[in-house]
Amino acid sequence: MATISTFDDWVDQFNAWIKDIGFDRSLIGDYTFSEKFGDLESSEIEFGDYAGRPKWETVRQIPDQRIRDALINLIVYQGDTEFASVEQQRRLIDCAPSEYDLRSYLRVTAEEMRHGWQMCHLLVNYFGDSGRREALKLLERRAYQNSRLLGAFNLNVEHWVDFYTYTQFQDRDGKYQLIMLSRSSFAPLAHSMGPMLQEEVFHLFTGNTGLTRILRAGRVPSALLQKYFNKWLPACFDLFGTDHSSSANWSYVWGLKGRFDEATAKEPANKQTLNEDARGLYISECQNLIDVLNQHVPHGQPLLRLPSLKFNRRIGGDANQPYSIDGKLLDREEYEKHLAEVLPGPEAQAQLEEIFKDPEWIVPVEVAQRV
Repeated sequence: MATISTFDDWVDQFNAWIKDIGFDRSLIGDYTFSEKFGDLESSEIEFGDYAGRPKWETVRQIPDQRIRDALINLIVYQGDTEFASVEQQRRLIDCAPSEYDLRSYLRVTAEEMRHGWQMCHLLVNYFGDSGRREALKLLERRAYQNSRLLGAFNLNVEHWVDFYTYTQFQDRDGKYQLIMLSRSSFAPLAHSMGPMLQEEVFHLFTGNTGLTRILRAGRVPSALLQKYFNKWLPACFDLFGTDHSSSANWSYVWGLKGRFDEATAKEPANKQTLNEDARGLYISECQNLIDVLNQHVPHGQPLLRLPSLKFNRRIGGDANQPYSIDGKLLDREEYEKHLAEVLPGPEAQAQLEEIFKDPEWIVPVEVAQRV
C-alpha cells in the first residue's frame, strides 16, 4: 500500500486511480475537483444524547473514542459508494444513445468522483494516520473486483437501461444517506452535505427522465424493464442496513446520523427501527415514482411495480431466503427457476442489444420536454 502525508499526496493517488479504471479524464474538460462546504442547519447538535451542545469542529472535540470510530466508518462507507459508482458505470462511454446522454453521464461521473474526493478530504485532514490509510483504501478497492464494501456497489451497470434504473433508485438511496448525514454532530461532515445534495439532484433527474424517455419511445417492453427494477431495488433495500440495527441506534444517540425526516418528524425517534423507518419512506417515494412512470407504459403491457421487500435480499431476516417478487416463499428449485424468469440474464441482454440497434429506442430529450 502506498503511504501519504498530505492531501496533495492523496490527489496524486486519485489521479492514478482515474487512469487505472480506464477513464479518459479529458472527457470532462476543465472540470475542477475541489472540496465544497455549505451552511449548517444548526450550529448545535440537533438530536441524541449531546443535543444542544455545539457541533464538533475537530476530532479532538469528540468526547468518546467510540464516536470517533463510528464517524470515520460513516465517512468511509459514503466515500466507498461514490468511487464504486464510477467504476460500475465505466462501460457506458462508448455506447451513449445521444450527445445529451453522454454529457449527462459525464456530469454524473465527475460529480460522483468529487463526492469521493470530499469524503477523502475529511479523512486526510481530520483523522490523522488512520484517516490517511482509509482514504488510500478507498482508491484501492474495485467494484468490478467485487471488493467494494456494500454489495449493491459491486453489481455491474451493463448498459443505459441499467444506468437509468440505477440513477433512479440507487442514487435515490444516496439522497437519503446524504440527508441523514446533513445534520451530523460532526460539523465538517454536515457542512459537506449541502453541495453534494445539490449535485445529487441532477443524478436523480437523469434517472427519472431517462426511464420516462424509454417508456415514451415504446421500444423496450415494460416486462423487460421490470427485470432491471427487480435487479436494483432489492439491492437498494439492503443499503438501508439491517433491521433493529445497533450501529444505527448509536449513530443517532451520538448525533452522527439523523432521520431522513428529522426536520419534520413530530414523534421522537424509535431508535430500534431507524433503518426500517428510512427504508419505508424510500419505498413510498419509489412507489410514487413508479406510479408516474406507469402513465407512460404502452397500452396492453404490464404496469411496472416494486418487487416484494422479501425478494432477493442479501442482508436482514429475509437474507438468502427463496421469496418470489410477490413475497411468496418458494422451494429452492422453484426459486432458481423464478430468478431466471424475473432477473435480467443473457436472454434479456440479447433482447436489449437488438433494441439498441434502433436509434429511436429512447425519446430525444428535446421531445420528452414537450408537454
